[in-house]
Amino acid sequence: MIFEASKFVFTPPPLVSRARRVLIKPNAAYPLPYPISTSRETMNRIIESIKLVSDADIIILEGMPSGESVYPIYRALGYDFPRVLMLDVRDCIWVEVENPLPHPFAVATFWVPNVVLSSDYLISMAPFSVIGGSGSFSIKNLLSLLPVSKYKGEASGGRGVLYELGMDKVIADLYFTLPFDLGIIDARQKFTSADNSLRGRTEEYGKIFAGEPYEVDREAVQASRVEAGYLDLIEMGKAEMEG
Repeated sequence: MIFEASKFVFTPPPLVSRARRVLIKPNAAYPLPYPISTSRETMNRIIESIKLVSDADIIILEGMPSGESVYPIYRALGYDFPRVLMLDVRDCIWVEVENPLPHPFAVATFWVPNVVLSSDYLISMAPFSVIGGSGSFSIKNLLSLLPVSKYKGEASGGRGVLYELGMDKVIADLYFTLPFDLGIIDARQKFTSADNSLRGRTEEYGKIFAGEPYEVDREAVQASRVEAGYLDLIEMGKAEMEG
C-alpha cells in the first residue's frame, strides 16, 4: 500500500482488463503543477499501464470550484494524453444518487455526473497535501465531482451548502455513495499550507500510496500526523453497514 516512488509500478487489477470504461479523477482545480495538482507524469504512468492490459475507454473528469470551464486547466497542466477523453463535470448529465447508508451523516442523496455511474473502474488520484492541518487525500478529492450549481447555495462560487453541513460528514457520505475502486496518493513530494491560499512548503517524501481509498487515506493520515474526522465517520458507517 505504501511504495517507494522510485520502485512503484502500477499493475492494473484483473477488473481493469475486463472494463469497458475506466474513469480517473485527478486533483486539477488550479493551473498549478504538482504537488498542488495531480502530476501529469504519474497520471501518464497509470494510463499507459491500463492500456497495456485493456482496450477500455479512459476518461479524465474534473470540475472547477468556481463552476468555470476546466479545459484551460487541463491545458495548463499538460493533460494531453493520447486516446483519453477529457471531460468537465459542468458539461455532464447529473443523476441523483441515493446514499446507501441506513443513517446518512449529512447528505441522503448526491447529484453526480452520470459518466461516473457508467464507468466500470474508478480511480482517484491526489497529491500528498496537508491544508490547514487537515489531509487532502483520495476521498476528499471526490468533492469536485459534485456540480457547483447544485451546491453553491447563496455563495457566489464553490460548494457552500456542503460546508454548512459539515465537510467531514459530507466526505464520509460521499465515500459510500461513490465507491471508488482505487485511491492513489502521489507522495513523491509533500505540500503543506497553513490555509487554502495555495502557498506553502514543499518537501521531498519519496512515496506512493495506492489501494482502497479508505485504507490509503488512513495510511496517509498516519504518515502525515494529521487528523481527518471523515475517516472515523467512515469506520462508523462501515460498522453500521456490516451490522
